Amino acid sequence: MNKTKTISLVIGGFIAGAMISLGVPALADKEVKPGLPIDELRTFAEVYSAIKQGYVEPVEDKKMITNAISGMLANLDPHSAYLDADAFKDLQVGTQGEFGGLGIEVGMEDGLVKVVSPIEDTPAYRAGVKSGDLIFKLDDTPVKGLSLNDAVKKMRGKPKTPIKLSILRKGESKPLEITLMREVIKVQSVKSKLVEPGYGWVRVTQFQDKTVAELAKQVTNLYKDGNLRGLVLDLRNDPGGLLNGAIGVSAAFLPPDVKVVSTDGRTADAKAEFLARPRDYLRGTTEDPLLTMPIDVKKVPMVVLVNAGSASASEIVAGALQDHKRAVIMGTQTFGKGSVQSVLPLPGNSAIKLTTARYYTPDGRSIQAKGIVPDIIVEESPNGNGSAQPRLREADLERHLSNDREKEAPKETPKEVNKQSKPTTKDKGKDEGDEDAPTRLEYASKTDHQFQQALNLLKGMQIMQNKVQ
Repeated sequence: MNKTKTISLVIGGFIAGAMISLGVPALADKEVKPGLPIDELRTFAEVYSAIKQGYVEPVEDKKMITNAISGMLANLDPHSAYLDADAFKDLQVGTQGEFGGLGIEVGMEDGLVKVVSPIEDTPAYRAGVKSGDLIFKLDDTPVKGLSLNDAVKKMRGKPKTPIKLSILRKGESKPLEITLMREVIKVQSVKSKLVEPGYGWVRVTQFQDKTVAELAKQVTNLYKDGNLRGLVLDLRNDPGGLLNGAIGVSAAFLPPDVKVVSTDGRTADAKAEFLARPRDYLRGTTEDPLLTMPIDVKKVPMVVLVNAGSASASEIVAGALQDHKRAVIMGTQTFGKGSVQSVLPLPGNSAIKLTTARYYTPDGRSIQAKGIVPDIIVEESPNGNGSAQPRLREADLERHLSNDREKEAPKETPKEVNKQSKPTTKDKGKDEGDEDAPTRLEYASKTDHQFQQALNLLKGMQIMQNKVQ
């Protein structure tokens, strides 16, 4: 199986395979100052000088230094990275839920751009771009030879300008060409609906600045016709986001002041505990939006839906609700992105994104490279065949940070994947399990198998509760 080098990027903005957590203070003015490796620095200087004097073409000093910084960070783990001025700006804008581009999270595999996931309600999603697609050409420019950053920059552009993606897709005999129109992407952080009387569905698509306030508004709206008998919190394919958003969403359903998540790293400010309290989830405001929610939301029977696309902040929420036995976790094992990235601004409006700690659930379980194992395993389709494409997880990434407390999630082997997606004469060459299901799924619909199982469980819990009463 080919090894995949992934730096999770969203076209027009960064989402780390789940997004970056900005809740840990930047590292600055540290007292620890290890001795400089003189011999290695001398070697670096000699290489630098050799390039300056003898390379076939002149190379700017700035470019060489930037490349050296990028290399240092890229070889640490998949989520540490150098952010140039454009990338840093996109990261800041992306956490506010609005950025320009196509709406796909991408990585790099064998020199091609690999689609990790299209984002809902974006040009890429609507055009049918799928998880696992390999992009080999952007307009007339071959992707081979480009860095991931360079490829991302080519996919960015002014809204209402087109770009043609040439794609290799498993199961297709020839390349596909898809033309997309760039647009300003506004990601709605929280969605909800009353699926039937007494049963609500709330989906968090991404954890942003306004997620906690939006959650409070959406949940309150579900209660306008009376108390709920059951609630489904849908975190499937949510790549994560801001740490305070995860704490706030957890606090909405947990008792006050219980532990939500802790972090541990080498420095003092990387060691912290975060509780279900306003000062740990409020950001830039003194008004607590959770105070507007019905008190019944603290005790309504809940099921949390997760899958391999649930990462980072999503895993924090699922882990907290699971450890406190507040909800039943249902679905498939999550991505396993349990590391903290701190953003350190640099001169010239650039920055570095550096992994500084690991996340732990309230019971002390490490999320990193393991993820959250659901209480009830439910596959994406009734016959047990999920996507025909193998789902990428943190443990599959090169140089991923290890789990320091538990055994990591086993990697899916090609043999197992092939067994899942064996073609039949009935489907005329199409893979069993309908490849479209994971990326074009209508959430909380009659065809959403995992949701229907969650709803059935809630109704069964309600029947048992009535019997007890």
